[in-house]
Formats: sequence, structure tokens, C-alpha cells
Amino acid sequence: MQVMPEKLIRPVMPELDSLRGVAILLVLFFHGFGFQFGSAPLPRLAHLFVLATTPGWMGVNLFFVLSGFLITGILVDSRNKPHYYRDFYMRRALRILPTYYALLLLLWILPRTGWLEHRQISWQFIGLSFIYLSNITILLGVPMQYGALWTLAVEEHFYLLWPTVVRSLSRKTVAYCALALVFICPALRAIAYRLGYQYGAGYTWLVADGLAIGSLLGVLSRGWLADRRRMKQASIICMGAGIALLTIGFPFGILLVRTMLGGVLRITALNLFFVGVLGAALLAGTSDLRWLVRWPVLQFFGRISYGLYLVHMLAFDVTDHLLAQYVHDPYIAVQGSFSLMCLRFVIAGTLATVISVVSREYFEEWFLRRKEQWIPTTNSQHALKAAA
Repeated sequence: MQVMPEKLIRPVMPELDSLRGVAILLVLFFHGFGFQFGSAPLPRLAHLFVLATTPGWMGVNLFFVLSGFLITGILVDSRNKPHYYRDFYMRRALRILPTYYALLLLLWILPRTGWLEHRQISWQFIGLSFIYLSNITILLGVPMQYGALWTLAVEEHFYLLWPTVVRSLSRKTVAYCALALVFICPALRAIAYRLGYQYGAGYTWLVADGLAIGSLLGVLSRGWLADRRRMKQASIICMGAGIALLTIGFPFGILLVRTMLGGVLRITALNLFFVGVLGAALLAGTSDLRWLVRWPVLQFFGRISYGLYLVHMLAFDVTDHLLAQYVHDPYIAVQGSFSLMCLRFVIAGTLATVISVVSREYFEEWFLRRKEQWIPTTNSQHALKAAA
């Protein structure tokens, strides 16, 4: 007897932890190597390795696509249930806010205790970040002083606005709204480029298309794309379109953020590719190929990805502070030595991972358990565990 494949959408989707693991490792290696040392004078092989980590910033785009998909799916599944807003916001608050505000407290305290003297965090930045405006601090005359926070601000704006859209409109109309955002954000980037504004900034209205295309998949996967054949076709088309856009645009500077094509469509190409990857992961995760998308190492990092994303830059700061006790100028010393660069990465990565595991097991989990005590659990709400 032939065993029927699992449904694509399930209460718990382990393959998404693997994708989150890929996303956080891309970001971690980017900040550990390519972000600071992409132009460092290193031997050829070492230089190639560092250059290979430079595109790791796109892990953020993968996070956006995943968030849009998961959160929209949860909202669609629970839209007709009582206490729609209360349950959603209570669960999001318990998952996000405690760790986030604990980080803000650390960012306020550590630079004022002699540690992290090279990272000065102003009370203005802390205050704006407290109300999730860290992605627009530059518009308000405050420098971005901890880069990891801008993406969380974008996602929080999505959490604040999107539930009303899903609750108020039909599922078909929600899909059209998401599709509209997929086109509107690149158009706004193009306008900003032409007017000489900060078209590459992390303002919500310029980068929300990643969340939107994930949301579109979240809606369609509960309808037209619930069929495996259609999901396979859509995934291939999206991945192919993303690769084709990057390939065709390569001679015209699509990989360079300083060009109009790069500033406008590079993110679009990545979003298309990642939503195709997400669809492919759902297909593989419900077939005999599930082993391809359920790697224990990736799932481990996926499970701690939220805390790891929050603290990893702080861990590099702490490591640099420690290195300063032994070398006069850590940045110059690390830049000229690949061995020291790797040592710095191992120390900071290990520190960030340990903190994230401890946070997840003994801090975040305490709040997550409150979800089950305070809010009745349904199948759709179980999926929040996949979004955690």
C-alpha cells in the first residue's frame, strides 16, 4: 500500500527550524568575517573564504520570508476564532519581548561598566528601540548603534498591522494585499533612489516585501498551493525567477547596492528565491526526502536563532574587549591574521551560542510555558512553536 505524503501545512514543521538555522549561520559568519574583514590583506584561500561569507547578510531576507509565512498562516487559521487579537498578541509578547528587553538592558549597562567602550549606546537609541523604532532612528537624528535591532522593528510593525488586514478581509483579498506589497516596496526603493534618499535603509516601507511574499505563500499554501504538484511548480518558478533576475541583471550591477538595479531589485530576486526554497522545504519535509531538510545541527541553531541573533554582535564586542587586553589594536591585529580572525569567531560564536542556549532553556522557556497556562491551545496556535 502506498503511503500518502503528509500535508504541507502541519501544526509543527521541523524543516523550518533548519531554514532558520541556515539564516542565523549566514548572519553569524557574515558579522564574524565578511562584514568587517572583506578587504583584509589575507592569503588567497583565506581571502576567498572571507569573501564567501560576505553575502551572509541575506540571511535576514530569509528570516523575513519565514516570518511572513508563519505568522500569516497562524492568523489565517485563527481568524474566525474568539479572542483573535488577545491570543495572537499575548503569544507574540511572551515570545519576543522578555529577551528583547533583556538585551536592551545589557546594551544600556555594559558600555557604562568599562566593557564595550568602543560601542556607545545612547539613551535616545535605547528609548527608540524600546518602542521598536530602531529601524528609523537615523530619520530622527539618532545613529544606528546596534545593527541587529532594525530587523526586529520591521517585524514588530508587521505584527502590529497585519493581523487587522487578515481579520478584516477575505483570504483572497489578503493574498492580493500581500502581492501588492511585493510590488510597492521595490517601487518605493526606486523612487527613493531617484530622489537621492536612503533607498537601502531598513525602513519598513522599503523592506516589507520579504514579509509580504512569505505572507502570500502562507495564504496560498492553505488553498491553491496546498496541492503538491502546484507547490512544486511554484517553487521551481520562484527559485528560477530569482536566479534569472540575478543572472540577467549581473552585467548591469544588480549585485551592487550602489546601482539603481541593485538597490531596487536585488532584494526582490532574493525574496523570490527564498520563497521558492521555503516551498521546496515544505515538499521535502513531507516526503521521503525529509532527511535533506531536517539536519540536527541546523535545527539546533534554528531553535536558538532568536536569542543568537539578538546577542551575537554583543558577543563579538565582548571578544574584542578581551582581545584588547593582549593586543594593542585588536581590529588591526585580527585584520592581518586569519588565524586570529578564526579564533575571534570561535570565541564569540561559542559565547553567543552558550548564552542563547541558556536563555532559551532557562529564560525564554519560562515565558513560553505561560502561553499554555494563560491561553487555550488550538492546532493553529501549536504552529507558533514553529515560529518561536
